[in-house]
Amino acid sequence: MRSAKDFFRPLAVGAPTPVRDVPFRPSRMIHFFDPGNEKMAAKVPSLAPAVDVLLGNLEDAVPADRKEAARAGLVRTARAADFGDTQLWTRINSLDSPWALDDLLTLVPEIGDRLDVVMVPKVEGAHDIHYVDRLLAQLEAKAGLDRPILVHAILETAAGVGNVEEIAAASPRMQGLSLGPADLAASRRMKTTRVGGGHPGYLVRADPGPGGDGPRPTYQQDLWHYTIARMVDACAANGILPYYGPFGDIKDVTGCEDQFRNAFLLGCVGAWSLHPVQIDIAKRVFSPAPEDVAWARRVIAAMGDGTGAVMIDGKMQDDATYKQCQVVAGLADTLAARDPELAAAYAAAADTAATEEPAR
Repeated sequence: MRSAKDFFRPLAVGAPTPVRDVPFRPSRMIHFFDPGNEKMAAKVPSLAPAVDVLLGNLEDAVPADRKEAARAGLVRTARAADFGDTQLWTRINSLDSPWALDDLLTLVPEIGDRLDVVMVPKVEGAHDIHYVDRLLAQLEAKAGLDRPILVHAILETAAGVGNVEEIAAASPRMQGLSLGPADLAASRRMKTTRVGGGHPGYLVRADPGPGGDGPRPTYQQDLWHYTIARMVDACAANGILPYYGPFGDIKDVTGCEDQFRNAFLLGCVGAWSLHPVQIDIAKRVFSPAPEDVAWARRVIAAMGDGTGAVMIDGKMQDDATYKQCQVVAGLADTLAARDPELAAAYAAAADTAATEEPAR
């Protein structure tokens, strides 16, 4: 077991010093693209300003005979494109594949100075993170990088969910965790072939009425609630960030928005977007509503130092709600600094609230 004093020391001589706090940068949508697809890669410069994170995908959805082309395409794209404030991530191949080692051996020396996060699929325990952690430190030292590349783990197996707390705490490099519903469903032997979202067969039926006749309404349940809630707790306890993963039914924008919003309310900071139509959904859902931000700021102003309790519009507000409101207002400030339209919407809502307040 490593000493706590050694936890924030580099794992290789000459490697950059590990981070002590994960930088909270907007990451409402992690937008996937295939860097081996020349048409898709050509859209990256125009796409970058519209998203918080661009992720060059090297794993699933890239056929075996195109793995090397995708890797080379990511190197070309990273070198050529101006990403501005947009983060560049990659999803490498799984650690039990023949491509993962070459992914890291190529990407860190070639574009490590441009790469913010490496997403690692099918993480099953802290041992997987320890392997990547040490290897990245060695490669960073060799490449002369001055900042560490962070690591993001995908929960895609029953073992990964079972070990989620130790995964979240495995390294100072840990940036966050994502739900990987399709592989997780297969690992658990769940009887669904959907990628994310609910299932019409997973439901609760109302009790029979008096006499046992009449219709009995049904209510569809969320297959992923337990996993997301556990993932959020593990992330919050270790100062890293939780994300909803993919929603595979591109045409079902309503279902996608519902799933994203459930995840947002539970504590997730973003989700994957697999198609441009999901970018605006994620941007809308994972940004606090202007009226919620205005209310949060009103409570903060009324609470002063955050102690005691006050009554606002007939509702009691105390130190707990003050902390909740700080979460909402803090997120709004971070997002508004990157998104001028959102900043304008928050300002307009604040003006409206200030105008209406004396009449209440």
